[in-house]
Amino acid sequence: MRHVISILMENESGALSRVVGLFSARGYNIESLSVAPTDDDSLSRLTLVTSGSEQIIEQIIKQLNKLIEIVKVSDLSDFKYIEREMMLLKVEAKHTDAITSIKQVADIFRGKIIDLSNKTFTIEVSGQGEKLDAFLEAMQDQIIIEVVRSGCIGIARGSNSLKI
Repeated sequence: MRHVISILMENESGALSRVVGLFSARGYNIESLSVAPTDDDSLSRLTLVTSGSEQIIEQIIKQLNKLIEIVKVSDLSDFKYIEREMMLLKVEAKHTDAITSIKQVADIFRGKIIDLSNKTFTIEVSGQGEKLDAFLEAMQDQIIIEVVRSGCIGIARGSNSLKI
């Protein structure tokens, strides 16, 4: 089963490496990883997506909590939560038909054209991973030059929060 795990950790050198090392040493796969500082400069929030049985996820959370840099760990999958991902897609746009089609598909998926040249469009799309997958599929008739995805970020709905 897929789990979105949110981790509050000290914002210091090597902390991320130790988290990733924990997964690597035990043979657990990280499907997605996103990390950035929080409103508190001393803390970072790491969101990672992994898969496994309840026992494996429980073991992962126990092991994470043993790391000195870890302040708090939460499996968002235990709550109602919101998740988002962002994608930047660069496509070739040389012909009028292609330009029209690209704009239409971007509009349908609420994408924003954030850069254009006489030969390319760069489109920003955000949402759940399935939406981004569907956008990529809808753009398959175009010449895709490059795709960049941020990975999942998530937050619990309501009053649940990852605060100390």
